[in-house]
Parts: sequence; structure tokens; C-alpha cells
Amino acid sequence: MNDNWATSRIRTIPDFPKPGIQFRDITTLLSDPLGFRKAVDELVQHYVGVQIDKVVGIEARGFIIGGAMAHQLTTGFVPIRKPGKLPHRVISEKYELEYGTDSLEIHEDAIASGDLVLLVDDLIATGGTAEAAVKLIRASGGKVAAACFIIDLPDLGGSELIRNMGLEVITLCEFEGG
Repeated sequence: MNDNWATSRIRTIPDFPKPGIQFRDITTLLSDPLGFRKAVDELVQHYVGVQIDKVVGIEARGFIIGGAMAHQLTTGFVPIRKPGKLPHRVISEKYELEYGTDSLEIHEDAIASGDLVLLVDDLIATGGTAEAAVKLIRASGGKVAAACFIIDLPDLGGSELIRNMGLEVITLCEFEGG
């Protein structure tokens, strides 16, 4: 584990949601006013002055971080959600889980052709969710400028998967293992 300001504000909960998982809980970072501000500031710093058209957040913690980033960049926010949560016509993308598949959805009119987008979530592990989100943004006609996460679990390969899609990956800290 990196010893930096972000990791010191993230709580690890062993065996959640199942035995063997070390859950990295960012609620402790979010509840710290200076930590939350610093996290958002550091994630947006690479794109201040760039005309970002939308910030897209992945359900649910990506909504919190992404909303704050969109506010700072003075741009719109778009949610990517689990199936059945969005009220209008959607585009869907399936992705692989350890056992089976799941899918994500975005409103079909949420991103205009050519929009420059920042993708945001709290953590990247295997990268399946982020990969599906990138595919949704691209299917909508958007161009992903970068994928932003507070936490990277590099041993699980997700950040490398997203880099292999031709994207910059911005993270604040990393934890070894899963």
C-alpha cells in the first residue's frame, strides 16, 4: 500500500462483501472535507482549461466524485447505471464478472457525437465495469479523454486493460493485491 494522503483516509474492511475480499471504503475519504476536496482537485487538475463536455460517473460512488468534478470543470454530469434504473431510452453494454455477466446503461441522448468525456469511478480492479463504460461512451459518439479513479488495484489488471484501449488512466493511490 502506498503511504500517501489518500491511502491514509481510506478504510479497509476485510472479508466484505465476501471472504477474502479487502474492501477499500472511500466513505472515510469523502467524509473528510479536506480529503474530499483534495481528491477532486487532483483528479481534475490534468483537465483544467480543457473543454471537457461531460463527466460520466459509474454507479454509485462514481456519481459522488464525478458530480464534484463536473462542478469544478463547469460541465455536465452523466450517470452510467445498472439495468432498469434510467427512465429514458438507453444503450446497454454487457461485461464479464467472475461468475456470469452484468450490464450497464446510459441514456441514448446523454452524450453528443464528438463530446470529450472524463470517465470517473471510485476504484478500478479488473476493469470490466470501466471497459463497458468506455464502450458505452464510444457507442454514444463520445471521445474519452481519460478514466479517473481514486484507487487502483494494479495487481488485478484493470488499469492496464483501460490503457490498452488507448486511454490515460488517472488514479490517486494504489493498493497491492485485490
